[in-house]
Amino acid sequence: MAYSFNTFKEQLAGVPEWLTKELGNIQTGRATIAFFDGIRAESYGAQMPLNQLAGMTIEDARTIRIAPWAQDTTTSIEKAIREANLGVSVVNDGKGLRAIFPELTGETREKYAKIVGKKLEEARISVRGFREEAWTDIQKLEKEGELSEDEKFKGKETMESMVKETNEKLEAIAKRKEEEILSL
Repeated sequence: MAYSFNTFKEQLAGVPEWLTKELGNIQTGRATIAFFDGIRAESYGAQMPLNQLAGMTIEDARTIRIAPWAQDTTTSIEKAIREANLGVSVVNDGKGLRAIFPELTGETREKYAKIVGKKLEEARISVRGFREEAWTDIQKLEKEGELSEDEKFKGKETMESMVKETNEKLEAIAKRKEEEILSL
């Protein structure tokens, strides 16, 4: 009987998704609607995602137009963006909001690139934790006699190749984001 890697595969698949989402919140100086994905504003007593409260369009490379569907939610949206402390300035022009992304300095770019590195390391730590869990399970099954020694080492090889593939994906995601930050 071979070891089933289904849970391990699911865990590994979630790590690049998490990293992509985390890196999406790092400002690059370019306006992007996905930058606001994690922000929630109050509307009629409930916290709701911004994309459910307003239409958002990119006006130019550094400006996003936020047009609330209900005018009475404008102030709560503005407040939520300011409190999120994302480094963008918000202007209420009477018809809606404009989120303006500031020009990044060389120092700020380096700071954001370091954050990318930290997020990458967090993702790697998660992968190592999942690998350790799977390896412990494989060893346990071998001790219980459900796996032979050959199956144990085949399982380890399979597990290591999956980890290597995931780490390569993580590296590519981080490298792409770092280049995006540093190249503008």
